[in-house]
Amino acid sequence: MDLRTIIENRYSVRSYQPKEVEEEKLIKILEAGQLAPSAVNNQPWHFIVIREAENHAKFSEIYHRDWFKEAPVYIIICGDHDAAWERKEDGKDHTDVDTAIAIDHMTLQATELGLGTCWICNFYVEKCKEFFQLPNFIEPIAILTLGYPKHDKIPVKKRKALNEIVHWEKF
Repeated sequence: MDLRTIIENRYSVRSYQPKEVEEEKLIKILEAGQLAPSAVNNQPWHFIVIREAENHAKFSEIYHRDWFKEAPVYIIICGDHDAAWERKEDGKDHTDVDTAIAIDHMTLQATELGLGTCWICNFYVEKCKEFFQLPNFIEPIAILTLGYPKHDKIPVKKRKALNEIVHWEKF
């Protein structure tokens, strides 16, 4: 697939086949996140992978949706605030920006490999920190579900027109 096709085919999958994700595909997806650019190349991220069935039941307490339990793999993307670059002018911490780029790389790599993902931000953050005993400077930013989609049909994407989101310079 070319990049445009990968982008067009990527969507939030909320229904997965009960099929294991191959180790080599999982490694490629994690490597795509590892290769993402970050501010000042600080790479302020950590990826926690959950794929064992016995850990799924406990981890599903973090996000209460039935479909969530179907995903064969969860990747928790954490940001390291101590490692992130901060803009001098206003102190903006770029952890969220950097981890978002890594997540996007992973979702696109997964799509290219025939896998589906869903990028979840609405979860019980404190419970996640507790499960993994994360220090205060490590923040769980998002959960990425990963697996083979149950359905082949790609939903129609509703997007604003370019003229609604592009603003040409006017000084």
